Amino acid sequence: MGMKIFSVFFFALLFLASPFLQVARCQSEAEADVAEAVEGGDLGIVGEDVQDFGDPNYSSAPEVKTVCVFPKNSAKYLPSQFQAQQELTDINKSTILPTCPCRRAATLLEMDSKNGNECPKNITEASQIRHGLTLLDADFFNDIKVLEIAKGAKEFNIPIIRTNRKLVASINGGLHNPSPLVFNPEWSKEQSQGKASRFNHPSASGIQRPINEEDIAFMSVLELGELIKKKQITSEELTGIFLKRLRRYNPVLESVVTYTEDLAYQQAKEADKLLSQGVHLGPLHGIPYGLKDIISVPLYKTTWGSTTFKNQVLNIEAWVYKRLKSAGAVLVAKLVTGSLAYDDIWFGGRTRNPWNIEEFSTGSSAGPAACTSAGMIPFAIGSETAGSITYPASRCGVTALRPTFGSVGRTGVMSLSESLDKLGPFCRNAADCAVILDAIRGKDPDDLSSRDIPFGDPFSVDITKLTVGYLDDADMEVVHVLESKGVKVVPFKLNYTVDSVQGILNFTMDVDMLAHFDEWQRSGKDDDYEAQDQWPVELRRARVVSAVDYLQAQRARGKLIQEVKENFNVDAFIGNATDWERVCMGNLVGLPVIVVPTGFKNIPNPPPTGTRRRTTVNTGIYAPPNHDHIALALAMAYQSATNHHKQRPPIDDLGPNDTIPNHPTVPIPPRRLHM
Repeated sequence: MGMKIFSVFFFALLFLASPFLQVARCQSEAEADVAEAVEGGDLGIVGEDVQDFGDPNYSSAPEVKTVCVFPKNSAKYLPSQFQAQQELTDINKSTILPTCPCRRAATLLEMDSKNGNECPKNITEASQIRHGLTLLDADFFNDIKVLEIAKGAKEFNIPIIRTNRKLVASINGGLHNPSPLVFNPEWSKEQSQGKASRFNHPSASGIQRPINEEDIAFMSVLELGELIKKKQITSEELTGIFLKRLRRYNPVLESVVTYTEDLAYQQAKEADKLLSQGVHLGPLHGIPYGLKDIISVPLYKTTWGSTTFKNQVLNIEAWVYKRLKSAGAVLVAKLVTGSLAYDDIWFGGRTRNPWNIEEFSTGSSAGPAACTSAGMIPFAIGSETAGSITYPASRCGVTALRPTFGSVGRTGVMSLSESLDKLGPFCRNAADCAVILDAIRGKDPDDLSSRDIPFGDPFSVDITKLTVGYLDDADMEVVHVLESKGVKVVPFKLNYTVDSVQGILNFTMDVDMLAHFDEWQRSGKDDDYEAQDQWPVELRRARVVSAVDYLQAQRARGKLIQEVKENFNVDAFIGNATDWERVCMGNLVGLPVIVVPTGFKNIPNPPPTGTRRRTTVNTGIYAPPNHDHIALALAMAYQSATNHHKQRPPIDDLGPNDTIPNHPTVPIPPRRLHM
């Protein structure tokens, strides 16, 4: 009898308070018991004075409560705050609690219009949505709020998302519609003003043409430029030498995607014609080079290293290509990029290290590094978002510059991250890097991040006025050589408190990359990707990084930049160029670094009869943003006293009885993805 009276009272309460009465579940585990209790009428209720919903004009309503439904003996299902209270009162064997977390208006138990039964459809929906929210670390909402989120997302967010995606995301690669949110690594409160002046390049006077082509192939850009200027060799002849070397070694190194032979001879003949007319365009006049195959050149494939895009021809003339063309340089090849600029695996194979062809080159600028190292080209342009210049340069033993972010325009270049991507040169030496940087730097009108940075002239820096720090992992030979040249060297540690640097880098790069390849993922093209443990995995993970958390990562990045700025109390510092934490930090802050070869060591497990293969040793010289000329000047000073950068890899002569297996046995660790 008591239970019947209570049931009548309860349903009367439901009827009278129907405009704002709520029935809520407090734990998904209790769904079945709730349904059973509703059906059998054996209900427990929890009431709370309503303060923020209901009809203010409905004065005749009884004390309106937010009601939670529980089966009897259901304390085990209650939220922890209720379990802790233990203030339960037994009324007709139903549980009544003094408070309830459900405060906002929504109905979680609906009336089934067909059979009149209350069903837990929305309870199930809320449970499913909450499970998804755990992937966003946002599962703290109660069921009512969860359903509000779902309703708002369906009615408001998704239509906007689809409209924006239709507007800007139907084409992959990030070549169009850049974000107006622009990263500027400038440390000075006053923005750099005025147009930068050109460097005062030295001439390689007294250079004579070598007898054999091998020696010609390993000459520096400045030396080759002098040979052309003095008409000891023509650009057309030089182009032929390098095209021949490209074809000769590519079957071993797998470093070339496309030979641009017709274009190369056309540009070489034009360079020779201009010179015959007394027009000399500068140190790059008639010099052959290669471009990483994320840089577009009209009429030639720009494959991005990917099976999906291997037949792609873009009718875009990349800004960096236009700069080099105007300087008189001759494009001879499009060089390997790891697929979609990730590591050294591409649709045609995997690029090898000329110094030890049992190894792979690592880093997505694999082709530029390998081809420059092997004397297949005098220089190449690569790119870095997170280690794609520093890693392959270090592995292949070449000098390479990752410049200050914004130094070089990126129009016509596949984009990973608009606030991280940088273009830079791979060369024989630091002086060549300075020459190339001078040719390609400046404001690109179609790249909002590019700037006309007023670099100092690296060929005019007085290094005796510099204070240079060295980290614990610095190559001490570099430290001692610079000290002998009058540089003040001091022990140094770059301190900062941000402990999520590697995670910030991954959030920034992966989310930006996904924005540029949204269609690629949605259409299932990621299933054709060459290495399924790389971009496909990372970009699926990026799909559940919320906008809030992406912006929190950028705020943490801002904190990192400020702390690095405050603690960078030297003119430059020397340290390992491939330390992953430092790679992430440097790219997030926008620091320039030049990778410098400093020697060699024996390969692991060499053949018993010996080998000429070697593991290269190197270091990095880092400078503050906009001070690339300081790093370049220090590198040039070091290389003026050493000859590590002049050594040639043993591609033709590995040593007696030294053979390379078809499937290399040396494992190359994958790029680290997390902290």
